[in-house]
Amino acid sequence: MHRIHHAYTDTEMDPHSPTYDKNLFAMMWRTKKIYSDILYERMEIEPRFTKNVPSWKSFDLFASSWGSRLFWISVYIALYLLFAPSAWFLVLVPIHAVMGPLHGVIINWYAHKYGHVNYETDNTSRNLFKVDWLMFGEGYHNNHHVHPSRSNFAAKKGEFDPCYPAIKLLDRLRVIRINNNQV
Repeated sequence: MHRIHHAYTDTEMDPHSPTYDKNLFAMMWRTKKIYSDILYERMEIEPRFTKNVPSWKSFDLFASSWGSRLFWISVYIALYLLFAPSAWFLVLVPIHAVMGPLHGVIINWYAHKYGHVNYETDNTSRNLFKVDWLMFGEGYHNNHHVHPSRSNFAAKKGEFDPCYPAIKLLDRLRVIRINNNQV
């Protein structure tokens, strides 16, 4: 779905564009529908969007199930009950439960409407923050649209992608491999 977004940014074929949705909830609902259609193979995907993408169908189906969601919510509750200094911390559980969709709407709605532009593009992508601690580098959305394959989303002086050091560490530990042509 991410590759489709880059290929069709700000067009009717973009799976999550604020340009074609009335509000962020309509965009989220359309994104969820397209994601489900892809997951359950109700939608034909061009081969260029799936090339070199690993497929683990059984895991994807499990990870998208209500059972998996309830399991992770239970883990969050257990962690708060065991380690939180006060029961009041349990009010954070709903935030954890919606963290994925919330992150998606911040980037796919707000980073195409607000912020600054480092690079002129043919789309509405923007960088939300000068220093992106909140979205861990994803807020450098304009940078990402110009350099979609880079591991480090920070591109200009003063920008810092906090995920990039973790990526570098995983590369050094040989858990992942960074394509050095795209750093």
